Amino acid sequence: MGQSPMALALALNSCQFPTEAQARELLIRLVEIPGVTGSEERACEYLAQALSAYGWEDARLDEVGSVVARRGCGEREIVLLGHIDTVPGGPVFCVEGDVLWGRGSVDARGPLCAFVVAGGAVEVPDGWRLTLIAAVGEEGDSRGAKHVIPLHSPAACVVGEPSGTSGVTVGYRGYLRLQVSAQDAGVHRSGDAGPVTTSLMAASDILRNVDGRDNPEKPVIERPFGAVISMCGREAGTRSGFVDLDVRLPLGASPDAWAEEFIEIGERRGVDVKLISSMPAHLVDKNDPLARVLRVAVRDAGLTPRLLAKGGTADFNLAAAWNCPMAAYGPGDSKLDHTAEEHIDLNEYLASISILKNALERFMRERP
Repeated sequence: MGQSPMALALALNSCQFPTEAQARELLIRLVEIPGVTGSEERACEYLAQALSAYGWEDARLDEVGSVVARRGCGEREIVLLGHIDTVPGGPVFCVEGDVLWGRGSVDARGPLCAFVVAGGAVEVPDGWRLTLIAAVGEEGDSRGAKHVIPLHSPAACVVGEPSGTSGVTVGYRGYLRLQVSAQDAGVHRSGDAGPVTTSLMAASDILRNVDGRDNPEKPVIERPFGAVISMCGREAGTRSGFVDLDVRLPLGASPDAWAEEFIEIGERRGVDVKLISSMPAHLVDKNDPLARVLRVAVRDAGLTPRLLAKGGTADFNLAAAWNCPMAAYGPGDSKLDHTAEEHIDLNEYLASISILKNALERFMRERP
């Protein structure tokens, strides 16, 4: 029988640094600080000041406000890419026994703090270095990740997203953000339905098109999905209608080709469809070297590893530009992302630190 997650958490105490209490304190204090996308400054300042106590060097805020730190000075780099921002809302912050409630506890400060503690405790061999990035803006325009991508050429990257202690994520869907819009100078509705109606009809046509491509029998990463983000309209004087759409792209879908088709749908309705932003889906091979060592570390912990390919989109898709071994890992139940029930089991968080430390050391050891 393997060790339970609780036993693994206690294994942290076998190290002089850090202690279980220190690891818990870091996450609890960080979750207590609000950090909605665009207002991450306080959380970033706290984390940057705390990192030296967890073994990190040269902690700083970069040009866009993300926290960056390092350990080691070798040529081969492993990037631990987490994000510090959160969406609005969530439950009231509190700690009930071993359960931490609060926005960001799962998505994604739990994984980020696991990076801090595990990365700070890892023995970094000669020729290697670790870089920690707590990116801002992941829940928005990903400005933090977009800034750092051109600045690094890592040998491997772990992305901090909740997968559960035993889960290793190897893929995410892509997306299109579209704005459907129309306006006119004003016409009586008895003769013209108007831009509010035509915008809604064009958005409906696009969503039906997406739905028609879906096959419920396929894995989620191979299934498209569409939803309305927001909409507004005016039916007095100068009339206008706007509908913002989020289309999730399946593996293999070309963002440009899909956007072009949706623009043509808008033209047939006499409305404008504008592509705001896009990202293709990305899936790494199940035998990716980093995914493999994470699975081995999960198995060493007495758990059964699970390979996951998710329906959301993350900075994982941007980090694909590095074309290096990559996987996403972190504690927490991703079903709680962005919900009013967001909370994390602190014992699961501690167990993930042990697993991540094992995987990082194994990866560097196997590539002398």
